[in-house]
Amino acid sequence: MSHDEIGSHFEKSLAAMTTAARDATLLATTRTIADAIANAIGNGGKFLLAGNGGSAADAQHIAAEIIGRYKHDRPGYAAIALTTDTSALTAISNDYGFEQVFARQVQGLGRRGDVFLGISTSGRSPNILAALKMAREQGLVTVGFTGIKGESMRTLCDHLLIAPSDEAAVIQQVHIVAAHAICGEVEQALMNKGKA
Repeated sequence: MSHDEIGSHFEKSLAAMTTAARDATLLATTRTIADAIANAIGNGGKFLLAGNGGSAADAQHIAAEIIGRYKHDRPGYAAIALTTDTSALTAISNDYGFEQVFARQVQGLGRRGDVFLGISTSGRSPNILAALKMAREQGLVTVGFTGIKGESMRTLCDHLLIAPSDEAAVIQQVHIVAAHAICGEVEQALMNKGKA
């Protein structure tokens, strides 16, 4: 039984990755997101990210690749996962409710021209939608990562990457592959501009 479950998971993952790799719109969106992030950082701005659960871990992972390094030794680029400051997370949740946990941080840290990435596999996470709304009001470039049921996020996103699955784990796998591709593009673009 477990062998079948494992094999099935690999098959679903492979099918989603193959679909994503052949989706011209998804690939173009990924490149556009990378360009937006590179432009923001190159102009002195920053990249803010947030998600819940596994998507919170993905936000932290992506931020670490940008501020640390991806493939090349170079200066750190400005990236902040809004999922890591326990004092801010608990204070904002306590005082304003969990729905505002990321929006409040976007309001305080975000500046016009920065990029905010909100990750929600369902596309319905209230705190991600609130943060995207705040980011839009603040003049940030808004980016969403979601799955095929998250199309409703589009109204709050300048750029929306839709993983071709409705299963959270598979969606997250596509998200991290796309994110790694974005990290590589951002790093190369900034190094080509002399930001290395």
